[in-house]
Amino acid sequence: MLVCWNNDVVAIQVLPSLIIDQIAAGEVVERPASVVKELLENSLDAGAGRVEIEIQSGGVRLIRVTDDGVGIPKMELPLALARHATSKIGCLDDLENLQFLGFRGEALPSIASVSRLKLTSSTGEKDVGWCVESEAGVMGAQRPAPHPRGTSVEVRDLFHAIPARRKFLRKERTELSHVEVVVRSLALARFDVEWRLRHNQRSSLILAPACTRIEQEARLGEVCGRGFLEHARFFERQIEGIRLWGWLADPTFSRSQADMQYSFVNGRFVRDKVLRHAVRLGYQDVLYQSRQPAFVIFLELDAGRVDVNAHPSKLEIRFRDSRLVHDFVFRTVEATLASTPELGGSVPVRLPTHVHPSGPSGHGASQKALGLREGYEAREILPSHRKLQSLGGQPFLQNRDEEIPPLGFALGQLPIH
Repeated sequence: MLVCWNNDVVAIQVLPSLIIDQIAAGEVVERPASVVKELLENSLDAGAGRVEIEIQSGGVRLIRVTDDGVGIPKMELPLALARHATSKIGCLDDLENLQFLGFRGEALPSIASVSRLKLTSSTGEKDVGWCVESEAGVMGAQRPAPHPRGTSVEVRDLFHAIPARRKFLRKERTELSHVEVVVRSLALARFDVEWRLRHNQRSSLILAPACTRIEQEARLGEVCGRGFLEHARFFERQIEGIRLWGWLADPTFSRSQADMQYSFVNGRFVRDKVLRHAVRLGYQDVLYQSRQPAFVIFLELDAGRVDVNAHPSKLEIRFRDSRLVHDFVFRTVEATLASTPELGGSVPVRLPTHVHPSGPSGHGASQKALGLREGYEAREILPSHRKLQSLGGQPFLQNRDEEIPPLGFALGQLPIH
């Protein structure tokens, strides 16, 4: 199709390779955290058991990712910086049954087109490797470089050749926080990998490999905080070739924003609307409308039942049968919350006889999780028993030594006409 610009007809032409790479970079590289994500996914796909990330100035000045994976052979180093060159897929069947985090083969050339990139790798036991550099998409010659088995990717001066893109970057602390979110998300996705993050030559995060449940929950406390771990319960359910497991925080640990919601599909961190809506629906009867649940969930299913090629950032996916997945996740979360196992000595909850067995939405099992104590007048709305006592009233609880159940107490019941 011809284009008319200022009364002049512009002919159709093929874009130069550098312009193509920079356009692709606009889809892949939004900020330093995007670079870190792509590099870390390559390290995990290479079978790394230890990954080190070093950044300076929030990642704008320097991003260096080093792993102990299989490495890249000398003859394939230039191909690693070529567009749409990958070892992860070879045919359509590989794409439809993808087992890797990265697969398009455009991350490294896109990053190289907007930065100064240095790629060093070794495949042998000896500290002998090869290095290739690229500046603004222009690749230099290979040269030998000492390196242990694995790969190092060094990205300097991000967007140095595109000032318009660089001015949209935020302050150093903001960019660092985005990088930390990426690292923490992948650290939850791969408990078996050791992670080290340094910023401006200071350690920011050190996570040892976690293989047992105790070690995994220790990492969970490091990433999500001790408060989450103290209020979280482990669950696991499998049906029809779909497995869901992870940790759900009690409604008493709800958040004002969705900043502690981690969902993974086949080891990939995603922000999927189907999963988040299903989890939120499972909390609906035990959580205020404006509050957000906290959770870390892992969904495992056949790779052919999910499309991870729905968005360039690979954070959005599509399920072949989204209705089945949604219902499975919703029912699992609802049943887990309704089971209310004892946490830290908490007392089991019971449904009083004067409360209707089904909540406003009809989910009786979730309504039971509210656990109103016997003898409590649901028509009254009272403050806590300690505040009542200070005002000279009768205590709300007859036994002051009893602990609050994990789901808390309902303060009252309002009739709906």
